[in-house]
Amino acid sequence: MDKVNNQHAAIVPQLSVDCVVFGFHAGNLKVLLLRWKATDLWSLPGGVIYQNESLDEAAHRVLQERTGLDKIYLRQFHAFGDMGRYDKQFLVDRLGHVIDPDLWFDRTVSIGYFALVDYEAVHPNPDAFTDECRWWDLHDVKELLFDHCNILQVALRHLQLELSFQPIGINLLPEKFTMPEMLRLYESVLGKVIDPRNFQKKILKSGVVIKLAEVKKGTAHKRPFLYKFDLPRYKELVREGGLFF
Repeated sequence: MDKVNNQHAAIVPQLSVDCVVFGFHAGNLKVLLLRWKATDLWSLPGGVIYQNESLDEAAHRVLQERTGLDKIYLRQFHAFGDMGRYDKQFLVDRLGHVIDPDLWFDRTVSIGYFALVDYEAVHPNPDAFTDECRWWDLHDVKELLFDHCNILQVALRHLQLELSFQPIGINLLPEKFTMPEMLRLYESVLGKVIDPRNFQKKILKSGVVIKLAEVKKGTAHKRPFLYKFDLPRYKELVREGGLFF
């Protein structure tokens, strides 16, 4: 066990971070997942916490390694510490070729973070234990390792609650976007249809976006106007709330 003890000396034992990385592309909410080596098993990105770093620093490190991004909108949303978060024997049987079975703790507490990122700016990168890192449509995710399906659902619920009173989008939409694109983002996150007229009225009244003189090119029908976020007003609403969808 000396080998195990030495390997664990630099980390905080039985504590980890798990990260839900949301992106938005082609009208759909996306989530970044990892496929473990030589398996068809998928999980959220995550990792250990070193003794010389904070929880936030650990989450930023994990996300920078997986996405290639330095500046990331990151929010801690929940701690997961149920006794039966995973079946240790299942992990030993299916992932014993990846991680020494002696290194699996009987129980691990995980701190959950969600991140909102620019889909186009991300360069998905697997870690030492995985063969693949890629985007999935949120509605296509059926089964994940550990309790990561639950973590994903809790993260989505927190994002929905945040969206109900604060603006999101500055990390998920391009610099210039149309009102229908913004509406589609909100519908994807909330999982429901929003009246487009009321949506536009509320967004414009909030002052969170600025209407540009430009229109979106390349559309077959009427070209919608482009908008961009008013950064000072956006930050104000993030601090104070005030949208109430």
